[in-house]
Amino acid sequence: MMNAASGVLASIPSPPVNEFFLGPIPIRYYALCIIAGIIVAVLLTNHRLTKRGAEPWVVIDIALIAVPLGIIGARIFHVLTHPGFYFGAGSNPWNPFEPGSVWAIWEGGIAIFGALLGGAVGAWLGCRWTGIRFWTFADALAPGILLAQAFGRFGNWFNQELFGLPTDLPWGLEIAPGNPALPVGLAPGTLFHPTFLYEVIWNTMGVCVLLWVGHRFRLQWGRLFGLYLVWYGAGRIVWESIRIDPSEIYFGLRTNVWAAIIGVIVGLAIFFVQRRRHPGIEPSPYVPGREWSPQGTVQSQDTEDFVDVSAPPASEGTTTEVREATATSTAATK
Repeated sequence: MMNAASGVLASIPSPPVNEFFLGPIPIRYYALCIIAGIIVAVLLTNHRLTKRGAEPWVVIDIALIAVPLGIIGARIFHVLTHPGFYFGAGSNPWNPFEPGSVWAIWEGGIAIFGALLGGAVGAWLGCRWTGIRFWTFADALAPGILLAQAFGRFGNWFNQELFGLPTDLPWGLEIAPGNPALPVGLAPGTLFHPTFLYEVIWNTMGVCVLLWVGHRFRLQWGRLFGLYLVWYGAGRIVWESIRIDPSEIYFGLRTNVWAAIIGVIVGLAIFFVQRRRHPGIEPSPYVPGREWSPQGTVQSQDTEDFVDVSAPPASEGTTTEVREATATSTAATK
């Protein structure tokens, strides 16, 4: 019994399945993790935008554009950074009916940095549509997108993919024998760094840090989003460096390590440039001329539409007093 207990505590098991079926339709847990992440990001962003004075659920209007473009960008980035997966000898990259095509996103293969680029374009378009300031939306989104990324990493756990180097640490990850991602020549029962768990913990800590720092120092004009890029990029540099899944290497570094380094640089640039350009507080979550007011709100410039400014009717007693005063003054004049 003691040996069994120590065995459980000495490793992290991987789920035995990564999908279930609704009739003939396969439902993959990875997709559910991503959907759950999108939902929590939308809920948290809506709460933060509403507190700033934005129309409730305006985030839905922005997400309708940002989410699809984010998914498209994530797929394009993955294909471009893993060309050997799709354009090797005997492949059919452009045939959507063949396995392994560039269109087969349901087979896996998306990249968060591509999602950020595509989602940023979609968010900018959505903000232009709704009148929300782009940097206001980015700051409201920053903690939510980091939380969504934490949810999404559980999908890698279900898929038994993107794990790290072999390890003998007590929290090593078990990978099923026969997994195509296993390196050749390793002894049976080898454990691996659970990079998905490292990133879940790092991202969750980042959510707490962003919420506290944003409230404590009132980071606006995109500075909180810049801090998000720095936090996520710094962690991703470390976790990506110990992963063993195939990746293109440039100047000794994996493509996603370079992407994370660029993310940190861009985040620092946004933080310091925006602090210099906008030292004050944002006047409104909306661009000038696109402000929103709740239904029933009284506007000070339209008071005559809501307040009766006519003279009050004279009472009977007041009328009598006026008549007496008029009669006295007439007699005195005579």
